[in-house]
Amino acid sequence: MSSAKQFDVVVIGAGPGGYIAAIRAAQLGFSVACIDEWVNAKGGPAPGGTCTNVGCIPSKALLQSSEHFEHAGHAFAEHGIDVAGLSLNLGQMLKRKDGVVKQNNDGILYLLKKNKVAFFHGRGSFGGAAEGGYTVNVAGAAAETLQARHVVVATGSNARALPGAAFDEKLILSNTGALALDAVPARLGVIGAGVIGLEMGSVWRRLGAKVTVLEGLPTFLGAVDEQIAKEAHKLFTKQGLAVNLGVKIDTVSAGANDVTVAYVDAKGEAHSAVFDKLIISIGRVPNTTGLGAEAVGLKLDERGFIAVDDDCKTNLPNVWAVGDVVRGPMLAHKAEEEGVAVAERIAGQHGHTNFNTIPWVIYTSPEIAWVGQTEQQLKAAGVAYKAGTFPFLANGRARALGDTSGMVKFLADATTDEILGVHIVGPMASELISEAVVAMEFKASSEDIARICHAHPSLSEATKEAALAVDKRALNF
Repeated sequence: MSSAKQFDVVVIGAGPGGYIAAIRAAQLGFSVACIDEWVNAKGGPAPGGTCTNVGCIPSKALLQSSEHFEHAGHAFAEHGIDVAGLSLNLGQMLKRKDGVVKQNNDGILYLLKKNKVAFFHGRGSFGGAAEGGYTVNVAGAAAETLQARHVVVATGSNARALPGAAFDEKLILSNTGALALDAVPARLGVIGAGVIGLEMGSVWRRLGAKVTVLEGLPTFLGAVDEQIAKEAHKLFTKQGLAVNLGVKIDTVSAGANDVTVAYVDAKGEAHSAVFDKLIISIGRVPNTTGLGAEAVGLKLDERGFIAVDDDCKTNLPNVWAVGDVVRGPMLAHKAEEEGVAVAERIAGQHGHTNFNTIPWVIYTSPEIAWVGQTEQQLKAAGVAYKAGTFPFLANGRARALGDTSGMVKFLADATTDEILGVHIVGPMASELISEAVVAMEFKASSEDIARICHAHPSLSEATKEAALAVDKRALNF
């Protein structure tokens, strides 16, 4: 054991939860190592996990680029901008996306170095228990054995495959393949109308694909407030995104150049659809393969997640786990908050993550964002509430932008007026939701937001007006 490199904290995984945990632990004075196996096109390290490499960051890059393309083709004329000979250079679009990813990879490496975190490029796994802690093996070009007093597991998640339809990333695609198509498919199928399915479907629809979404659940975006989800469904359908609900997939058959999906619709009628490409986005599974959990007796739950308590402690002393590999929403910012909290708990502080105020965002156009409880959840719980809505159609800044779709919705306790949930579908919802998160963290009432001066003209005025609408006194609608 004496030959092993000694650290106070070893973090396995450099995604949002891992690299943030490593940096915060280093800031608190610990000697820290971070292990990550992601590889870039040149074989070098690519920290940032799924989020940076094949998730949040590249998808937002393509969403932005594809939205520019759609605006140039359909919206610029209204602004007095005539575009002649519009054409798509998909290679350049993908090159830009890859450049954005690399900037983030390099930024994380810089931050680890700046905070004196030792970075090891390879696959990290438990070797076994050791005096005062654990050994962690690094398998890669330069194999290493590390010894740690504390281990933080942040190994993330992988795309869930549909039984009988393994990903080949050529015809049957996960999020990885969906971000790297070398041509716009004429016919694109998407199984799953969740965040990834809708975002990737939106990208390729804007670029010219005919997109058909097949969703097993009978309702659209069941986790979203029902009124907001209905509005979003109406807007997506108007854009040309065909969303089929209550679908049961029978078979998926890959041919030489296309994929055939046999399914039964909500009415019980059988269909067979042929697609040039098929994206499967039916959720994600925890990434614990090769972790060596059995070498130390690390407990996994019945779904394969690492079992943790409310403080992200596992069944083993001084072993922690954060992010997608544990319970809770699979969101990068949730992982970051848990990473910070764990580092602070290791230092004897009281790190805290409030699951009730974690915002959710779907980066379609319009964007969908929410925090707190939905109206259907409040009804199911028997909570007396008041609701207020305000449409972007009545917002001056939205009119100037040329995007008046959607609304802001407030839900507040009927007795105390405390904000219980805020739901937005519309332009820049991802940015607007932060005001609601802050308000809920401070136990604000809808009246508090209604009384705060908001800049004019701004989209945030719709937030103020929705808060006013809770008391039925909206001023501009």
